[in-house]
Amino acid sequence: MTKTVHRLYLGTLTAIVLIVTAYLFYSGSNYYNTTLEERFYHADHNRLKPSGGYGHGLGIVGTVLILIGVFGYQLRKYNRKLAKVGVLKHWLEFHIFLCVLGPIMILFHTSFKFGGIVSISFWSMVLVVASGVAGRFIYLQIPRTIQGKELSLGEINELKNEITSKIEEELGTEKSSEIRSLIHKKAEYSFLKQYFVDRTLLSQLKTSLLASNISGAKLHSTMQLISRELTINRRVERLMVMQKLFKYWHVAHLPFAIIMLVIMVIHVAVTLAFGYKWIF
Repeated sequence: MTKTVHRLYLGTLTAIVLIVTAYLFYSGSNYYNTTLEERFYHADHNRLKPSGGYGHGLGIVGTVLILIGVFGYQLRKYNRKLAKVGVLKHWLEFHIFLCVLGPIMILFHTSFKFGGIVSISFWSMVLVVASGVAGRFIYLQIPRTIQGKELSLGEINELKNEITSKIEEELGTEKSSEIRSLIHKKAEYSFLKQYFVDRTLLSQLKTSLLASNISGAKLHSTMQLISRELTINRRVERLMVMQKLFKYWHVAHLPFAIIMLVIMVIHVAVTLAFGYKWIF
């Protein structure tokens, strides 16, 4: 998947979440803004209440999306037979998409009214979503292969050497050494400042290359290689920190996910036991 297609993919997933959320707010805002005591007399009560046709349906669809998101990703991640089915990073993004859209639907299923044991599941769900977003940020900071496998420090250094060789092929040894010197000078900065330093450095390097009459396709490919190396450098410098954070993140994310799923199953079982049915 090219960068353009990947951005379009992420943009489409984000747009779906925003459009669905906006639609749900728009279609039920009058009912949701009504006090709990007055909702019984609202024209949409039978449709939007948690046991109503529309409200109940949101709960079912939201639950199904979460289950597909959780177990689909886990199956792809740990089943070796599926190792070549798509890129793991894209599966993770689809997992996050489903596990954000599903909870939003469940939120509207509750009609913003939750208490008792269900509230524990709901707030666990909120914490799972929040920690999931934080986890994706940490995940992206750890260098990986295109298939999503975490790279060792040795593999990262090999990757950097490959990039260096490609830059030398594009520019020659002398110009490549000049660029190496500029890149290494920024090592004195803390990693919190490096992103902004790298932006400035890329601009300086581009100006230097243009002054050397390097332009067109060669300039574009060289700048891509340099940008890639700078990104790898930033990630290497905080690799150990991010690996530790990722381990701690699992300690927080997994228990809340289990609590959410267990109480969700109990809630569904109780609902069925009391004879609540949807359109079946």
